[in-house]
Amino acid sequence: FFHFYAGICSALKLTVPSHTIHGIEGQPLHLAVDYNFNATASEIQIIWLFERPHSNPKYLLGSVNQTVVPDLEYQHKFTLTPPNASLMINPLHMSDEGNYIVKVNVRGNGTIAASQKIQVAVDVPVTKPIVHTEPSSGVVEFVGNITLKCTVSKSTRVVYQWMKNGKPLHAGPNYTFS
Repeated sequence: FFHFYAGICSALKLTVPSHTIHGIEGQPLHLAVDYNFNATASEIQIIWLFERPHSNPKYLLGSVNQTVVPDLEYQHKFTLTPPNASLMINPLHMSDEGNYIVKVNVRGNGTIAASQKIQVAVDVPVTKPIVHTEPSSGVVEFVGNITLKCTVSKSTRVVYQWMKNGKPLHAGPNYTFS
């Protein structure tokens, strides 16, 4: 179930499913955009820009009616199939994290325009965790401590949760976490 955010300018309505979208590194990401207008159009222009914090927006690609004009530097990565305004990013890299701006211009009697911004966050899938024990034998009998260290080699925004017999472990007299 989506919340649609509409950018409305005169008789042109431009909608995106969400203002923040998470994608997975190495996978394609589809930025779905929908628009409608109640005017007669002689020309429909779609423009996509990309901006990172503290830098100027970069032109990615645009179209007038059915003709797509890509920035040659990015032409193999981004796909637009007008009159559909949705953008396909394939494949997604960490460097693609930032804001994507879509602008639609419709020329009829006059020109009507609307734009939307979508923030893209790129997630790296978590690798299999590795657990080390100290002492390495894992045998401590009735005295002493054992330390279990868990690491993952790749991921973004990792959260660790220790379990015992399928139930979450919490800090207490017997367990400390760091």
